[in-house]
Amino acid sequence: MAFEYPDDLDPAWNPRFPEFAHAANSISLLMPYAEPYFVTAVRGALDGLDPDLRERTRFYLGQEMQHQRQHRRFNDLVERRYPRIVGPERWMARTYGWLRDTRSQRFNLAFAAGSETIAYGIARWSERQLGPLFAGADSVVATLFLWHLAEEVEHKSAAFDVWEALDGKRWRYALAMTLSFVILVWFTTWATLLMLAGDRRLLSPVAWFRLTRWAVSLAFTLIPTMAASALPGHHPSSFADPVFLPAWLAQYDPQTRTLPVVSL
Repeated sequence: MAFEYPDDLDPAWNPRFPEFAHAANSISLLMPYAEPYFVTAVRGALDGLDPDLRERTRFYLGQEMQHQRQHRRFNDLVERRYPRIVGPERWMARTYGWLRDTRSQRFNLAFAAGSETIAYGIARWSERQLGPLFAGADSVVATLFLWHLAEEVEHKSAAFDVWEALDGKRWRYALAMTLSFVILVWFTTWATLLMLAGDRRLLSPVAWFRLTRWAVSLAFTLIPTMAASALPGHHPSSFADPVFLPAWLAQYDPQTRTLPVVSL
C-alpha cells in the first residue's frame, strides 16, 4: 500500500470524535511490536506445514509485515504530537519481546491465532460503526485503518490453521487469546489517556462517556466472538463476514498500490 500523509496531519484525525481517533491510534501503536511477534511465531512453524497451507501462510506473513510497516510510519506522526506515548511503546516492545523469548512455540502460535480472532471481531464491530465513527475523518488515515481491518477479515483463518495443524489445544488457545485481550486493553487504555491528557481533555465527561459507550459496544462483539472461537470444533470460517470491507478490499489497484479513499 502507498499512504501519503500531509506534513500537518492532525493525529486527532476525526474532528467529531477525537477520542475515537486516540483509541484507534493506541491500537496502531501496538502493531510494530505485535505483528513481528506473530510473524516470528508463525514463520517458525512453516517447515511443519503441508505445501498448500505453507503457501497460504506465506501470504499471511507478507500482509502482517506490511501492516506493521505502514502503522510505524503513521505512529511516527502521532509520536511527534504526543511524545509521552514513548513510554507505553517501550513497554509494548518489552512485553512482546518477553513473550517471544520465554513462551513455547505452541503458546506463541495460540497467541497469534487468538489475536487474529480479536482483530477479526474489531473489524466486524468497526463496519457496524462505519458511518458514525468515520464520517468527517481524515480520508487517508481512515483508509489505513479500514485497509488493515479488511485484511484481518481476509486472513481470519491463517494463523488459526497453523496453530490447529501443529497444536490444536483449545485450552491453550483460550488462555493465550485472553492474555492477548488483556494486553490490548491495558496498552490502548494507557496510550489513549496520555493522548487525552495531551489535548487537555483527560477530565472531559463527554470524552469518558463516549469511550465507555464504545468500549461496552465493542465488548458485546468481541467477547462472544472470542468465546465461540474457543469452542471445540469451531473454525473461523464459520463466522459471518462483514459486507463492506471485503468488497472494498477487492477494489485494490496493484498498479498504484491504492484502494479507493474512504470518505464518509
